[in-house]
Amino acid sequence: MNYTNLKANIQDICENTFTDDQLALFTDQAEQKIYNTVQIPALRRNVSGALTSGNKYLSTPTDFLYTYSLAVLDSSSVHTFLINKDVNFIREAYPNPATTGVPVHYAYFDEDSFILGPTPNAALNVELHYGYYPESIVTAGTTWLGDEFDSALLNGSLLEAIRFIKGEQDMVANYEKLYVHAIGLLKNLGDGKLREDAYRAGQYRQAVS
Repeated sequence: MNYTNLKANIQDICENTFTDDQLALFTDQAEQKIYNTVQIPALRRNVSGALTSGNKYLSTPTDFLYTYSLAVLDSSSVHTFLINKDVNFIREAYPNPATTGVPVHYAYFDEDSFILGPTPNAALNVELHYGYYPESIVTAGTTWLGDEFDSALLNGSLLEAIRFIKGEQDMVANYEKLYVHAIGLLKNLGDGKLREDAYRAGQYRQAVS
């Protein structure tokens, strides 16, 4: 389902006409809730960078939300994954910033950077695997969510729309029920099937009565 289809469906089902700004609001709110409820491949991004010798800080990407992993790479591209701690731990474990070495720990320092411990002793390569908000279907036109699981996006947007027009409580409850059901199916995919395979976990079996 692309954004043009989504807008038409919202208005047809609600039997109401909305402005483009209102439709964008419903969609953005639905996407935000979905992306913070289920971890799907569309939320993952991987970037490479380099540390600066003598600088204990590492800038985060502009679209960074949270970390999956942060690793230092040696000359043979062997990954050594850093351990996430808090700033207090870094300050106490590595009280002298002038003491350098290959970083072992990292912490969220502020919204734009990590703090590392110990301070890097060279311009080491790093790889960051992180979560971010993908471009909204409002501006992209098509997205993974719209193409692969449009029921969650549509029902989430409808729930926002019916609340906006102050629909009857039973209608709100019905739309919410449909949304929760769609999210449940999406969680089975994003937090279940996409995190296992038949070789390691075995094929899913339904109990037979």
